[in-house]
Amino acid sequence: MGLPAAFDRVTLGEGNTPVEPIRLGGRSVMAKLEFESPSGSFKDRGAAVVLAAALDTGASDVVVDSSGNAGVAFATYAAHAGLGCEVFVPASTSLAKVGSMSERGAVVHAVKGAREAVAAAAIARVEETHAFYASHVWNPWFFEGTKRYVYELVEQLAGRLPGALVLPAGNGTLVLGAFRAIRELDLDVPIVAVQSELCAPIASAFAAGREHVTPVADSGTTAVGIAIAAPPRGDEVLAAVRATGGWFVTVSDDDLAGAAAELSAQGYIVEPTAAAPAAALAYLGADVDAAVVPLASGRRALRA
Repeated sequence: MGLPAAFDRVTLGEGNTPVEPIRLGGRSVMAKLEFESPSGSFKDRGAAVVLAAALDTGASDVVVDSSGNAGVAFATYAAHAGLGCEVFVPASTSLAKVGSMSERGAVVHAVKGAREAVAAAAIARVEETHAFYASHVWNPWFFEGTKRYVYELVEQLAGRLPGALVLPAGNGTLVLGAFRAIRELDLDVPIVAVQSELCAPIASAFAAGREHVTPVADSGTTAVGIAIAAPPRGDEVLAAVRATGGWFVTVSDDDLAGAAAELSAQGYIVEPTAAAPAAALAYLGADVDAAVVPLASGRRALRA
């Protein structure tokens, strides 16, 4: 698809995040430091491309629905591009995330109910105002952004393939972007998709050998960023992981806390959701080497 014509007006230099060796779950792996993106997550790549596409259509305002990082990313890039931005979030979204969106000039609407209710409220607003719907779930431009994660890795690893791409899977936007890159580059690398055991609809379908994902109850995991009980593109995420020869791993909240502590000891402070790929490493077989994990929604610890 290439990039939208207005991309140069929107980009903030997202991507090309550093890759550093770390030790987790008893193994040495490479970590891609996504928290060094402008708004702190891999969602920046997709937000920049989607909003450039919005400008190409002549849009002046965008509407977004998000449980956190995507909203922050879209608010950041909308402000830079001079676009009005409304973000619809679950009422349970952390005040820190809401504050980050507001600080970047977005109008934030808290919606009671499940994640599906948030998306429905955003769509109703689009129909009312005719604003551009900047959906990180449905807009194909978003995956043109997230696929660059893999393109960068191939370049940074000098063409070598990692033993596995260990990726978080809520709505699965990074998984689907990575899968797009894997097909385009004709790579042979499995995607290991990670969900919380307290909200694992896609992993459950994989384990049961099903082709379709059915909704589950969110039992209240601390990994709120991947707690999507009814992922709209769950079937596609499931098929993509299978097509790479990959699989799913579920992690407990205790696993998340342990991984976050391991990361902290090495100088990386991350949120529970961002610790999910790191936590999954303990469940990979010894034959899976050279895994790569993304670290988002965090920072480097200050050193004395």
